[in-house]
Amino acid sequence: MARLAIFAERYTIRSSVELTALTNFRLAAFELGHELDFLFKDELKYLRNYDGVLIRALTDPLNTSYVVARSAEMLGIRVLDHAESIRICCDKVNMYARMEAASVPIPVTRVLNEGELRPAVAESLFESLGTPLVLKAPNSSFSLYVDKVATPEAFVKVGRRFLRRADRLIVQQYMPSEFDWRVITLDGRVLAVVTYRFAPQGWRTMDRSDAGEWATVEGVARESADPRLLEVALAAANAVGRSLYGVDVKEIDGEYYVIEVNDNPTIAAGEEDQANPEIYEEIIRYLVGD
Repeated sequence: MARLAIFAERYTIRSSVELTALTNFRLAAFELGHELDFLFKDELKYLRNYDGVLIRALTDPLNTSYVVARSAEMLGIRVLDHAESIRICCDKVNMYARMEAASVPIPVTRVLNEGELRPAVAESLFESLGTPLVLKAPNSSFSLYVDKVATPEAFVKVGRRFLRRADRLIVQQYMPSEFDWRVITLDGRVLAVVTYRFAPQGWRTMDRSDAGEWATVEGVARESADPRLLEVALAAANAVGRSLYGVDVKEIDGEYYVIEVNDNPTIAAGEEDQANPEIYEEIIRYLVGD
């Protein structure tokens, strides 16, 4: 019997679908004969009492979740996410460089520093990559600090805003689609497949307009997913590491392009687990070393 913990922040348990998912993890652990507790940041002194820890809170090298990951690794405790994966996925410059080195298909991507943020550079990028372009801060998440621009003026304005929180700016070719694939992977294998269908007139998972709509989640059985989709998603995940990832992929004319690899992917009850309810058990088995 193993003693497991889920590290969560108070905001994690405010969402009913996330709280239900946490309960599902606990039930999966119980059914496999293990104990599972919820652990909050004022209880981290008890971390050494556990054999495995699952982080279900926002990850960032500046957040408590990263302290949990590093502390668990130093104690020899299995943990998801891995600290290195948190560092890589929170620095998209590093992440895209790794995928390019592994020949993973991604949108055409450029990295600019502050001195290159000029209208003339924007015009050149529009000419070579097309209009509009997507701008990202390297540490963006949940569609924050990700925007679409169609003029040099907008390019410079949005870029300056993003550079307030980073020293580099990511510029990407825009690939229009009605949905993104999300492939959840762990240690080099696929756990779940869903589509995130965008809100009307939307183009990203979280519509940051006044409507503020999330994409609709539709589950897909792993065995029915296109093998090429899974191959591309796994190649992207393996380029980052062996942790728990949510790989966002666009399908354009039958080809697949990785938009990004996310550590600590959302697993909400009735959503990411729709077609793959065994995802809870598989993560628990990893944490206990099965």
